[in-house]
Amino acid sequence: MRRAKNSAFLAACMVSILSGSAAFALDGSESPAGIKPPMPLFRNSLHALNQAIEGLRAGDSASSVEALKYAAAGGQSLAQWKLGRMYAAGEGVPHDDAVAYQYFSEIVNNYDEDSTSRRERGIVASAYVAVGVYSLTGLPQIRLKPDVLRAQELFQYAASTFGDPNAQYNLARIYLDGAGVTKDPRQAVGWLFLAAEKNHMESQALLGNLLFTGQGVPRQRARGLMYLTMAVEGAGDDAKNAWVVELREKALKAASDADRQAAAAMLGDYLNKR
Repeated sequence: MRRAKNSAFLAACMVSILSGSAAFALDGSESPAGIKPPMPLFRNSLHALNQAIEGLRAGDSASSVEALKYAAAGGQSLAQWKLGRMYAAGEGVPHDDAVAYQYFSEIVNNYDEDSTSRRERGIVASAYVAVGVYSLTGLPQIRLKPDVLRAQELFQYAASTFGDPNAQYNLARIYLDGAGVTKDPRQAVGWLFLAAEKNHMESQALLGNLLFTGQGVPRQRARGLMYLTMAVEGAGDDAKNAWVVELREKALKAASDADRQAAAAMLGDYLNKR
C-alpha cells in the first residue's frame, strides 16, 4: 500500500471525519457532487489557504470557507482536512457527512509517501481514521454500506505507518468486538498499549479495564488500575468521558488495599521515567 489508490470503496465517494476524493486541479476537471467550483479569487491555492487561515483566526468563517474550497481544489491537503472537519461537525457550514467524506477521501486517494511532507503526515493519518470510521458506520445518503474489513485496512495502515493513536485505538476496538473479523483480545491490548503510551485517554481507559478484569488477557489488577487512573486525569470534567470515570470507580471498589498501593507505586515509577 505504498501509494493510496482509488478502490471501489473510495471511488464510491469516501466519507469520514477526515477524508477526500481525487485532487481537483484547477484544470477544468469536474468537482465532486455537492461541491461547487469556487471563484478564482486568489493567486494560487497556497495563497488561498493562507487567506483562509487568517480569516479563521479573525473569526471570519464565511469568507474563509470560499478560500478553503479554492485551496482544496488546488490540492492543498490542509484545506481539504479543515473543510472535511467543518462539514462533519457542521461548524461554519451546514452539517453534511457526504461532503466531509469527499474531502477526506481526496486526501487518502492522493497520498504518496514519497512526496508527502512530514508536517502533512498527521493530516493524512487523520484522514485514514476518518474514512475508516465512516466505513464502520456506512453512509446511507451515498449508499456507502458498513464495511468492517475496509475499516480495519484503513486503521491498520494509519496505525502502522503513522503510529496514529486514534487509528490504534479504533483497530483495537475492532479486534475486541470481533464483528466481521476474528476476535483477538491480545492483539487489541497490544494496539491499546501503543496508543496509551502516547497519552491517548480512551486507550488508557480501555487497556486499564482489560488488564484489571483480565478479559482475554492475564489479569494485572494493579497495572490496570494505574492506567485507569491516568485515563481519569485526561478525561477531565467532560460529560462525554463519564464512562472513563465510571470504569475507574468500579475498579476501585473491587480493588484490594494491596492493589491500590501497588497501582500508586507503579504510577509514580511510570511518571518518573517519562
